[in-house]
Amino acid sequence: MPSACDSPIDDIEDMVSADDPTPQERQYARKSIVPRARKRNTQQTTEVLQADSVIPGMQKIWMRTWGCSHNNSDGEYMAGQLAASGYKMTEDPAEADLWLLNSCTVKNPAEDHFRNSIKKAQEQDKKVVVAGCVPQAQPRMDYLKGLSIIGVQQIDRVVEVVDEAVKGHSVRLLGQKKDNGKRLGGARLDLPKIRKNPLIEIISINTGCLNACTYCKTKHARGDLASYPVEELVERARQSFQEGVCEIWLTSEDTGAYGKDIGTDLPTLLWRLVEEIPEGAMLRLGMTNPPYILEHLEEMSKILNHPRVYAFLHVPVQSASDSVLMDMKREYCADDFRRVADFLKDKVPGITIATDIICGFPGETDADFQETCDLVKEYRFPSLFINQFYPRPGTPAAKMTQVPAQVKKQRTKELSTLFHSYNPYHHKIGETQLVLVTEESFDSQYYVAHNKYYEQVLVPKRSEFKGKMIEVEIFEAGKHFLKGRPLDGSEVFTPSIAEPLQQGEVSGLSQEQLSLQQNGSVPSSGVLTVSWSPWSLDREGLKLLSIGLAVVAILVVFMWEKLH
Repeated sequence: MPSACDSPIDDIEDMVSADDPTPQERQYARKSIVPRARKRNTQQTTEVLQADSVIPGMQKIWMRTWGCSHNNSDGEYMAGQLAASGYKMTEDPAEADLWLLNSCTVKNPAEDHFRNSIKKAQEQDKKVVVAGCVPQAQPRMDYLKGLSIIGVQQIDRVVEVVDEAVKGHSVRLLGQKKDNGKRLGGARLDLPKIRKNPLIEIISINTGCLNACTYCKTKHARGDLASYPVEELVERARQSFQEGVCEIWLTSEDTGAYGKDIGTDLPTLLWRLVEEIPEGAMLRLGMTNPPYILEHLEEMSKILNHPRVYAFLHVPVQSASDSVLMDMKREYCADDFRRVADFLKDKVPGITIATDIICGFPGETDADFQETCDLVKEYRFPSLFINQFYPRPGTPAAKMTQVPAQVKKQRTKELSTLFHSYNPYHHKIGETQLVLVTEESFDSQYYVAHNKYYEQVLVPKRSEFKGKMIEVEIFEAGKHFLKGRPLDGSEVFTPSIAEPLQQGEVSGLSQEQLSLQQNGSVPSSGVLTVSWSPWSLDREGLKLLSIGLAVVAILVVFMWEKLH
């Protein structure tokens, strides 16, 4: 008969009993248990204490995330919960006991990297837990058999799944969160997290979308639109600034569609968020599809002109051919995109409009592709994401007549050559700009800052600049960057209303959890105290009380043996 380790469990409740300790209880218990004294037996050899390697919470975990900023936000939340529960997050995959792989399903190469990482982990005898859009959309893939899976709406239960995985059990949580039958936006926004960059907070304002693009696999994973309430998002932003964040990114599969399911809209949310942004801090909007931004052009232009909002918008066009857009089911035409771009360029001087283009979509002719090239020549996009079409399994586009691979490659190369034929920043040399410094460059030679238009500006690597807004003179321009020289005597803005968290520090912990982590012990009395009343004591309270009584009992037995 197969054991529990041999077959996946439909839900974690089938494995975790009501008597098992929660992650918080495990932390308390580990710090407060006093070993019972043993009577010495001279005829026995000395007993060496062996740590049980399968006790959950004692392992090192390495996490890898692929894909969009939404996926990165999910990864930050999962890392924070695991660290708050006692697991050690490591940057070294070789020393990790378990690999947590957070996948992206947008393109074939991303899934290939994900699948290869699973194979590599198994070759090294690492425990594996997978998350993200790939297993959510295709949980029955052969290479996922026997692996524990965390669904995109179940990231708040990552500790439970990892606990079971380290014990050798296979658990899969793929359900959708609902409230009175209505689909929720996903995991709570107030969960602990470890920000990849302590200065940048990524906030998912909604999950899923309203479209049904024929090439998109993400829809299979993230589903239909589900927005978070305005107040929850505002509170998350407020907390972030209290933890030293100086830049907020709003993300989702389509930020422009925000609120359509809950009776509000994107401008309403943005005006509320702007009220929370301290001077010197900035807000960056995420990707929005043309149909939804068209509804709010006037209001969005006012918001993008706000001094604490980047004049930057990512609006994917994908193709300038209406025939191709129809086959993609994009629900707009090329002229709709032009209306958005022209209006914003007129009302928000200097705005950066980034866009995406797919080369070689099924049925794309040479004439269709030429229309796309003409659009790029017309707008000279400073930021252009060029993607060769990949047919994703299970999508309508995968069943269409495909453009030959060589043609797709040639079109991708031709469009890339066109994109690199112009320098969008050369005219900015000599300008004086305010820039917000948030990270280190890839080669570690500079700090990376962004100006009002979210253009990348490299500045000298001086520690006093990190997290600050400084004034620079632009003296060099490349294809993807500017270089700035700090002006002598110029004012430095300090947007943070608090000291930023340290790299790897957990955000969103309660004061009790923070005290526990900082002191590495229970309260000074040495006894775990539980505050309760008979009217408010719930299951969690009973568990804590039982642990506290157990600790007291151990202490009593210990003292009794000492006295006798």
